[in-house]
Amino acid sequence: MTDEVKTAQGPNRRRVLEAGVGGAVLAATGLPLAAAGPAAAEAAKPGRLPAAGAWHRYVQGPSGRTVRPVRIVRSDGDVSRPEALLTPGGRTTVLRRAQPSAAPRWPEGTIAEASSTHAGNNGNDGRPRTYEAANTLDGDLGTFWNDDTERAFPDTLTVTTPEEGELSGVTVVSDTDGVPSDFTVEVRTGSAWRTVATVTGNSAVQRAVRFDAPVSTDRVRITVTAAQDLGRGVFTRVNEVWPEAVDPVVAPSVTIDFGKVVVGYPKVDFASASDNHPGVRLAFSETLQYLTERSDFTRSDQAGGAGQGTDQFAVPAGGASWTDTKGYGAGGDKVYADGLHGFRYLKITLDALPSDAPAAVPWGTVTVDAVSLDFTAYIGTPDSYRGWFLCSDEELNRYWYGASYTNELVVDTFRRDDVDPRNAFSASLDGKLVLHDGAKRDRDPYVGDVAVSGRTLYLTHDEAAEAARNVLADLAEHQRDDGWIPPASINNYTLPLFDYPLWWVTSSWDYLLYTGDREYAARYYTQLVKVLDTWYPSVTDDVGLLSKGLNGTSGYGDYAFLDRTGRITYYNANYVQALGDAARIAAHLGHDADARRWRDRAGKVAQAVNTHLWDASAGAYLDSATGPVRHAQDGNAIAVTSGVADAERAASALAHLDRTTKLRYGNAFMDNDTIFGGASQRVYAFTSYPELVARFETGLADSAIDQIKRTYGWMDSHEPGITQWEGIGPNGSLYEGAYTSMAHGWSTGVLPVLTHQLLGAKPTSPGYATWDVRPHPGSVRWAQGQLPTPHGPLGVEWVREDAVFELTVRAPRGTRGAVALPTDGHRVTVRSGDRTLWRNGRATGSAVRLDAGYVTVPDLTHGTHRFTLVRER
Repeated sequence: MTDEVKTAQGPNRRRVLEAGVGGAVLAATGLPLAAAGPAAAEAAKPGRLPAAGAWHRYVQGPSGRTVRPVRIVRSDGDVSRPEALLTPGGRTTVLRRAQPSAAPRWPEGTIAEASSTHAGNNGNDGRPRTYEAANTLDGDLGTFWNDDTERAFPDTLTVTTPEEGELSGVTVVSDTDGVPSDFTVEVRTGSAWRTVATVTGNSAVQRAVRFDAPVSTDRVRITVTAAQDLGRGVFTRVNEVWPEAVDPVVAPSVTIDFGKVVVGYPKVDFASASDNHPGVRLAFSETLQYLTERSDFTRSDQAGGAGQGTDQFAVPAGGASWTDTKGYGAGGDKVYADGLHGFRYLKITLDALPSDAPAAVPWGTVTVDAVSLDFTAYIGTPDSYRGWFLCSDEELNRYWYGASYTNELVVDTFRRDDVDPRNAFSASLDGKLVLHDGAKRDRDPYVGDVAVSGRTLYLTHDEAAEAARNVLADLAEHQRDDGWIPPASINNYTLPLFDYPLWWVTSSWDYLLYTGDREYAARYYTQLVKVLDTWYPSVTDDVGLLSKGLNGTSGYGDYAFLDRTGRITYYNANYVQALGDAARIAAHLGHDADARRWRDRAGKVAQAVNTHLWDASAGAYLDSATGPVRHAQDGNAIAVTSGVADAERAASALAHLDRTTKLRYGNAFMDNDTIFGGASQRVYAFTSYPELVARFETGLADSAIDQIKRTYGWMDSHEPGITQWEGIGPNGSLYEGAYTSMAHGWSTGVLPVLTHQLLGAKPTSPGYATWDVRPHPGSVRWAQGQLPTPHGPLGVEWVREDAVFELTVRAPRGTRGAVALPTDGHRVTVRSGDRTLWRNGRATGSAVRLDAGYVTVPDLTHGTHRFTLVRER
């Protein structure tokens, strides 16, 4: 809605509303908007429209780079005034911890033996390290025993003393990764073993185990039957066993909440500290479920674990304003911090790693003035939005702006210390704005993610389109000699994915379509030709289908690293889509022969898919022509959106997905579990996006809206809220536990689908030279929005009330487009002002036509166009 459109009353109301697209519909009809719940509080009142900027209240981005927490979740231990962390410059928060007593020791000559021992290696810091059972008796909390049977139990640790002695309990001190959750303690009396304690459900790093009565023994056996799984290998890890039951002193900590996922460099203002270098440890998480003594994810874990899952700082006596940036704080090998984080919750604990002594110690006093975050990602404010959306459905509005905020979190500068540590840094991207795939991880620009997050970006903050261009151009410039294009910079541009070069083609067309950047298309046209005419033909079989396994590709992965090979519907439907997109690029650049050749090949591949991969018994496309029979969301959905499926097959395939994949938290990406356990319970918003498009475009708008509400409603109503997840697992869980990214750009397809399909507006040629408006309202009563174009905003608004559908389009100069009004199968009359365009089933002297249930008005130029469709009685 333009700034000139204001809420108006009285005789001037019509004139004011007609000043802009936001309100032109009601000016033409005189009909009030229907009530639509809290989202449209202004719009729902009879006789009123949403005021200019009514959509602003959904915007989630911060107002500036400094972001502060919104509440204290909890505090533990000796903490004074935890709430003071929320208000800098006033009162302070104090954490105190007494110096612990020396740990009890076993008698000289005590030995430890284990059922198995992991081989030694260079550890997480490059220094040689062993994992022997003897480490549990050495008094060093920085060493530990690690068994050698991952996910296999029981594991046993036996401690033998030189002679019998009285024992009333033991303490098991474990590593923060690998806490024994279920274990028994036995003692040998005489020649027999006797169980003296059983522990279940343990999560404490230091667990005091008391016996019912003291026993005299020379041997203790700890049998572990389960250990915590934090996604870093399920082993038993025990750092120390003490010959007494010692309760841990609660480490003072404060957990704070930023209200939503944020990303950047945490900053802590320390007012003062005791003079013994007390340490603080910072643990981060997107959800409370996975906030423990460790962060839910750190890059240092992936790169070797120098930080032991947290970020450390040694607080000087005079205090300090500390910004958490990557690196060691003392001596080059102590007090490590990971730097940038994506998180919602932050836990600050007065504690230190044993290996950090004496540079940092786990006791003393620390006074904190405030905590904040230096927000590094794109800041989306109402002033920065070039495109927006609003409709009568509160939930859909939340999901649209939640998607935008999710995407803003991944639009960031490519920096050496902040990207995926698995050889993802690239000098050719350093310092450039990019679209990462996640805020927390993997902070690397993957082209498959750009295929969705790019569209989201173009529709919201088009001035940041360079973030997509930088990624696409960089990957093109790293094309392999055989034509294959890498998916990302990870592994020095060598990660072998089979499908992502196709997404590079489609993403390149999208970039040209939305921006009109002909120079990009021309510069990388040779790469386009090479990937389609050299590499993909090298993996094409004798019937013209892509077949993974040919030309050494059996080990190649895809967007989910799925174990599938041979003729796959998804790859081939994607191929048809990419060939069509490439043909459009070629035609735009004047390479007509290439365009014809690629269109011809696309038709042949589509025919081969229908011949060899259609399962008539299920009424859906097979996932694979080989192996167990299953039907995947990705292949079936893209077969519809790419035009592989005719209308009959499209309806059948979507009906099959509806019957077999529908869950309360979305539609699963497989209809059974033959590819891996739980596949039929996993939901990817990435592969759900084309299914949503397919449902809207085939007349199943209400079905699409239902799927949106199940998928995005689930994410919106569960932690961390607002942002959209990488994947959803069984029963709506985080599909990869703590490792799951809860703010992932590839999951934001709800935004383009609501703009392009529900609102109905989209470009049809590069730079919006031509456009199309074809609403798919379903149960939604009204919608309005704006699309940013190189020529200026394209504004659209529609409202339906009983038998009347009103549509207004404001088109910028230099563009031409068509408008289609839904008939819903009824005989209708269509008017534009005083002119009747359609009546009695035929056009009245114009080029207006009936097309697939829509009355289409072509050849509209710039200016404001208003249409009224009335159902004939």
